[in-house]
Amino acid sequence: MIHVAPQPEPAEFDGRVRQRGRAWLQGRGWLRPQPLPAGKSRELPTYWRECLTDLHECYGGICAYLCVHIERVTGGATVDHFVAKSPRPDLAYEWDNYRLACSVMNSRKGEVNKVLDPFQVEDGWFRLELVSGDIYPSPELEGAPRQRVDETIAQLKLDDPGNCEMRARHFQGFVEGDYTAEFLRKRSPFVYQEAMLQGLLT
Repeated sequence: MIHVAPQPEPAEFDGRVRQRGRAWLQGRGWLRPQPLPAGKSRELPTYWRECLTDLHECYGGICAYLCVHIERVTGGATVDHFVAKSPRPDLAYEWDNYRLACSVMNSRKGEVNKVLDPFQVEDGWFRLELVSGDIYPSPELEGAPRQRVDETIAQLKLDDPGNCEMRARHFQGFVEGDYTAEFLRKRSPFVYQEAMLQGLLT
């Protein structure tokens, strides 16, 4: 993971998503910072899906957790509620609570959240071994930040074989000349950032 800079709320978001969602919650007495009754999160209208295209465009199509580009036409992009809907329904229709995520990462994150917020992650906390694609905490991290990085890697399975192979393939494509540095920056920014840190890009 790398730091994700929060992007401004689109002009039409309030009317298309927030106002409609809050009105629905208010009508059921759920517009409060308290957990929903068990199982009720499935009843929430999915107004947030109406801002998925905006979310994809604002964040360059990059999954906030896996740090690779999601092709919009594949249907693999999702709106992740960083703070889950069940414990905080009042945040269900808030732009600042949304992270662009591929469907696999969104599913793995779930509602038991030990995952670091990409808005709060600092560059360099997560490092890569570029040839193998392995991900690991920065050796300079200690204490709670180190633990949170470890927990994030474990919960999202960022180091599973498929993810490692993908990152290694992206770097190998750059080494062999198939990808430019600009391609890496736009399509695989975690690999790009690690290559920059190691002085491999000029």
